[in-house]
Amino acid sequence: MELMAFLMKEMSGISRTRVKALLTNRVVLVDNNIQTQYNFPLKKGMRVQINKEKHNHEFRHPMLKILYEDAYIIVVEKKEGLLSVATEKQKERTAQHILNEYVKRQHRNNRIFVVHRLDRETSGIMMYAKDEKTQYTLRDNWHDIVYDRRYVAIVNGEVEREQGTVKSWLTDRKLYVSSSPVDDGGKLSITHYRTIKRANGFSLVELQLETGRKNQIRVHMESLGHPILGDERYGCEINPLNRLALHAFKLCFYHPITGERMEFETPYPNPFKSLMLKKQV
Repeated sequence: MELMAFLMKEMSGISRTRVKALLTNRVVLVDNNIQTQYNFPLKKGMRVQINKEKHNHEFRHPMLKILYEDAYIIVVEKKEGLLSVATEKQKERTAQHILNEYVKRQHRNNRIFVVHRLDRETSGIMMYAKDEKTQYTLRDNWHDIVYDRRYVAIVNGEVEREQGTVKSWLTDRKLYVSSSPVDDGGKLSITHYRTIKRANGFSLVELQLETGRKNQIRVHMESLGHPILGDERYGCEINPLNRLALHAFKLCFYHPITGERMEFETPYPNPFKSLMLKKQV
């Protein structure tokens, strides 16, 4: 039985609207995991609870916002300056650690599993798995499961073309990623771009990834002669926003367990919009 049907049966007289409100308010737990999906498929033996102590599981963090959560995945929006995953040098100030602490409040054995990552200085939407099987499903079938992944960037200079594609072979050199127009043993990388607006010597560009390599967008924008603002590593010496001007604003995928289409989108950051307002002469 699906979760909504189950709740309506067990809580006789409750309306669909009220059940949806309970799910939206994140007070329904299935096997100690917050569940917000009305058509979540229940299996025999699962434990469903309505948590009256809602505040025990509320999540608030200045660098991280939960957009969606169920028993299998958690989708978040992270701010620039926060690492996605733990490193040898930094284990605690990471999105992975913050979310681990959060899910452990629900049950001490819960933990977060990394699926993909965003650079520390890139903001935007990303997804984690809540169990190892889901992690492997997402990693092994990423290109079949994720059907739309887009970024927005402000780059230096006025991009000549309205749209185009950058294709190159990227090699991780540890301190930076190198790009070659021909196959030199690196990984084939493809980025599609569309110029949205030009103003004040900058361009606002939307980018769609066909592949997801380390630093791919940053390297490809440099290769076009239009590095991303604030990206000193890849050729931009100016930083008017005091941050890397790159934001992952859209993530669309098929749910790894239910197959449901999931679409998440956030607005462009306000500083991006302000910088692209044409200055009055």
